[in-house]
Amino acid sequence: MRRLAVAIGAVLLTAGLALSAGHRDYFKVGVITSLSGDLATGGNVTKRGYDLWAKTVNSQGGIEVHGKKYKVKLYYADAQSEPSQGASGAERLVTQEGVDFLLGPYSSGVTLAVAPVIEKYRVPMITGSAESPLIWRQKFRYTFGTIPPVNYTGATPINLLAGLNPAPRTAIILGSNDAFSKATAEAFKAASEEVGIRVLKYNIVPAGQDLIPLLSAAKVMRPDLIAFGGHDEELINLVKALRQINYTPKALLMHYGVTEPAFVEALGKDAEDVFGASVWTPTLHTRGTLLWKDAVTYARDAEAAYGVPADYTQAGCSAAGIAFQAALQKAGVTPPLDDGEREALLKALEELDIETFYGRIRFAREGEYYHANIGLDALTVQIQGGTPVIVGPAEFAEAPARYPMRPWNER
Repeated sequence: MRRLAVAIGAVLLTAGLALSAGHRDYFKVGVITSLSGDLATGGNVTKRGYDLWAKTVNSQGGIEVHGKKYKVKLYYADAQSEPSQGASGAERLVTQEGVDFLLGPYSSGVTLAVAPVIEKYRVPMITGSAESPLIWRQKFRYTFGTIPPVNYTGATPINLLAGLNPAPRTAIILGSNDAFSKATAEAFKAASEEVGIRVLKYNIVPAGQDLIPLLSAAKVMRPDLIAFGGHDEELINLVKALRQINYTPKALLMHYGVTEPAFVEALGKDAEDVFGASVWTPTLHTRGTLLWKDAVTYARDAEAAYGVPADYTQAGCSAAGIAFQAALQKAGVTPPLDDGEREALLKALEELDIETFYGRIRFAREGEYYHANIGLDALTVQIQGGTPVIVGPAEFAEAPARYPMRPWNER
């Protein structure tokens, strides 16, 4: 009898989430991201993206559904850079705040912890900043992402490097020990081997480890390419370590972080010539149908709001809000959302295919990229003149790649 009572209670709790909120004329939007801890830099980038979407849509009166506009109100939970805290925060947002849907975490590790929670309560979530393929391979029904996984994008910069003359022949590939960083390193390794770049050393290292001993050993091998999967501070520390041991590879490749303004701000001239992977820059030619007409317009508004240039993570987070906005309109659902309306919203997200300032948003409905955005093109960027510049593929290139890197002492 006790088990039956608990089971009935759980069902009533889930079914009653929206009803308990009562009538309201705005959408409650839960946001889970890391506002403190080791991932706070990236977490606050996601916050800027989500906040800018909410501010902009509210400035236009809200999301229009059936001729009436509904504003959005964001409810934050700080994941504190810890997966367990992210999961607890998600449960609180759903069960106590009664949010209609969720905007998801910075970092794949936190997202992997949050996804089962929202699966339990059947509340849709879009993350603007989680790229590990582990998320999409688990096929969480209620989790979507506007940024493609790294195994979708990671090969692009390696392919560009392989086309240079003379192409790098050897590489050392490193990654931090977390879901996103390991996946990035794995993508770099697989792509290098595919194009004939010999991988001299492949290491997954503890997050925050002193990289100087590792790179000093790598220096003896004199690799043409050093590729690294990591987060904000780790990428900066890698460049500083190479500078300290005075080793300049022919090419230095990273992924997330190169386009984040803090990277150039921290490194100055030492950021020059570093390659990165991206799916969006402020100069990319896009056309949007909701809120911002193109990338340039979004970039202008973002810099006016926060005083720093927008990177692809911030843009992806604002685009996550737009995806919900378009899906709510398509589903024709209004707040508060009950279980049936959330299912209608879920279906609308799966059927979504829109052009935005960020590019195309189209979520995969099957396969290894399930519910990840497969509408974007992978780009290779390089820091040139203190700015991320698209150097490939050719149809998007704004400048030729600079190669090999200039020695540190000649900058």
